[in-house]
Amino acid sequence: MDIGRRDLLRVVSTSGLVAAGLIGSSELLQPVLAQNRPENGAQIKKGEMLYRILGRTGEQISVIGLGGHHIGRPKSEQEAIQLIHSAIDRGINFMDNSWDYHNGGSEIRMGKALQGGYRKKVFLMTKIDGRTKEAAAKQIDESLRRLQTDHIDLMQHHEVIRMEDPDRIFSAGGSMEAVIAAQKAGKIRYIGFTGHKDPLVHLRMLDVAAQNNFRFDAVQLPLNVMDAHFRSFEQQVLPILVKNQIGVLGMKSMGDQTILKSNTVKPIECLHYAMNLPTSTVITGIESMNILEQAFEAVRTFTPMSQKQVTDLLNRTRSAAAKGQYELFKTTNQFDSTAKNPEWLG
Repeated sequence: MDIGRRDLLRVVSTSGLVAAGLIGSSELLQPVLAQNRPENGAQIKKGEMLYRILGRTGEQISVIGLGGHHIGRPKSEQEAIQLIHSAIDRGINFMDNSWDYHNGGSEIRMGKALQGGYRKKVFLMTKIDGRTKEAAAKQIDESLRRLQTDHIDLMQHHEVIRMEDPDRIFSAGGSMEAVIAAQKAGKIRYIGFTGHKDPLVHLRMLDVAAQNNFRFDAVQLPLNVMDAHFRSFEQQVLPILVKNQIGVLGMKSMGDQTILKSNTVKPIECLHYAMNLPTSTVITGIESMNILEQAFEAVRTFTPMSQKQVTDLLNRTRSAAAKGQYELFKTTNQFDSTAKNPEWLG
């Protein structure tokens, strides 16, 4: 296991220099940013889509991932299924979902969409909320039934947003026992976790995992044009993930459109910024054909950003981002589904 307290403390200390303006976040990540470059073999183009490798798994996934929550938003189930089919047909193979999205509705829709040969074309991820072995095992089986599959490629502990969550997950009788048992049974292939509240919670999750001699295959975290200025996952967590070859799943590139309301940045700029980081995929909400086209336009026009381009974009968002008012997932409970439904934790 490579992640230890020394690594965690080193990155937290270094991020303080970033916050003070003594070094830039891109400088901190410079040794690993090159991994995004096509000429280094870590990114390849096939058809309309770019693909990257998911950490140390060797899995090749699309640089854009289809967000599971948004696929539950169209009023018509058939419209949602058509969106999924169009995304897959054009090269998006990373499917995001969660046991709790729309009370299971998102998984049901995706399960229907993945029939007829589509399942074998995708890398399927979903998440569970349970913190006890019993609750987690039940949710895993429910997700398998809804998704109409015999295995899930990546199962993630969802909403690790409290300092006590890692302890509950890794405790005796905790949800990690159910996840590992499911992996041994062939129900899931890889294991990860997600969270959006504070980078310190992610660091604690990685630390508790290290204490238990466990290394995650993937971690999902907010990565966007404002994050670098406020409780930054990019500065504090991302370097550790890259160093340990843990797949990086970027989310909240637009904060469910809230970041766009700052009038400082455009949607494709948001996607490009997240794609420019050493992300394996950038999960984005796609609830209409127009948004799907926007995602493919971001891929079509993406080229690695220069240091000046990154700096200019961060300077443009600095004032609006300073207090986290456009990253509501950090500063409010608006995005905390398990806070509103604590019974899901078990």
